[in-house]
Amino acid sequence: MATNNNKIRVVELFAGVGGFRLGLEGYKGNKKPHHKFFETVWFNQWEPSTKKQHAHETYVERFGYVDEYTNTDIAKVVDKVPVHDLLVGGFPCQDYSVARNLSAAAGLEGKKGVLWWSIHDILALKGKKSPKYLMLENVDRLLSSPAKQRGRDFAIILSSLNKLGYVVEWRIVNAAEYGFPQRRKRTFILAYKKGSEIEKKYRKIKNPIQWLEKDGVTQNAFPAAFVSHTSTFKIPDDPVVTSQKFNMDEPGRTPFFNSGVACDFVVHTGKVAPIYEGEISTLGDILIDDKKVPEEYYIKQEDLEKWAYLKGPKEEKRKAASGYEFIYKEGGVTYPDNLKTASRTIITGEGGTAPSRFKHVVKTKNGLRRLTPIELERLCMFPDNHTAGHGDTRRAFFMGNALVVGVIDTLGKALAEFHFEGSLK
Repeated sequence: MATNNNKIRVVELFAGVGGFRLGLEGYKGNKKPHHKFFETVWFNQWEPSTKKQHAHETYVERFGYVDEYTNTDIAKVVDKVPVHDLLVGGFPCQDYSVARNLSAAAGLEGKKGVLWWSIHDILALKGKKSPKYLMLENVDRLLSSPAKQRGRDFAIILSSLNKLGYVVEWRIVNAAEYGFPQRRKRTFILAYKKGSEIEKKYRKIKNPIQWLEKDGVTQNAFPAAFVSHTSTFKIPDDPVVTSQKFNMDEPGRTPFFNSGVACDFVVHTGKVAPIYEGEISTLGDILIDDKKVPEEYYIKQEDLEKWAYLKGPKEEKRKAASGYEFIYKEGGVTYPDNLKTASRTIITGEGGTAPSRFKHVVKTKNGLRRLTPIELERLCMFPDNHTAGHGDTRRAFFMGNALVVGVIDTLGKALAEFHFEGSLK
């Protein structure tokens, strides 16, 4: 694939149906990208649990370009990733524990099947040609996992990246708090390699807290105010030691707040609250005309009682398989969903006609109904029918795994602004 040296070259891992690419390149429908600062030069999407690679097929159909490695286990093709400037991806939240590689005293050996270590291996293998920047996404609980040694997994990531020469900042962002149509809270990690334009800007800041409060990329993308005192502490410069000993004094409480920066194995972190006064998108804003909704999305009269039960509060006797009896308690959820606020988080099980506590249900003139695939796409800010060609359940699964494209668009613009020193204006 031909590349433009005036653009930030992007590699998208764990690509799904292309949320990062949409956010960075700004596609409108299936038209050419309208952003001029990013160019995706390679991607990888592989789903180990299915024989048919639905997401990969959709990605290729929408964006084109494929080689023999884009639909392969990334752990097996880390040496095939081309040179690039920005590595992006939403990697799964797993157990990131690490040990010393028995065959190489200086090497690391992460748990098999843990995709974070594929990212690490790409960076380590590229060496001097590793990307200038990283933009990664994960669930918000990453900062507090695992339960028996809270914060360890995130500390391993920070230690690993610092050791590879990256300054790392992070922020937990709830998309709805910045006007987007879905309440989706995720950890966003940005990293800047030693010698890169943004890393040099960071080094000029004498007080790291100033980067978090005023001058940093994430703060410029998503303004926030500190609401509690910041904390500063060191993490081991060896990820193996981090894995074994981090936070053993207070293992039940994570030392990481929802915002922070780590440089040279020193962490500065604090709790922030969003500052936003712009337009707000709601669930009601994204609904399609009732006339275009197929009958199958309306809840049948005979199923209404089941839906109401699953959505409602509960306090009832139940019996475990062992025979043990207990009182099960559960609070109710809004039913039908509130059309005047951002939607609840979409889950992978959103599709299908079966009654569910977690699926969205909206009230219309024609009765209660589930959301259509187009509406789920809109809640993630994908173009209408981006996932067309697959069934309802699969399309809902795609969006349950997706991110809110507007968040990536906002972060991308801020990163490009810093990299190109104001040329976006």
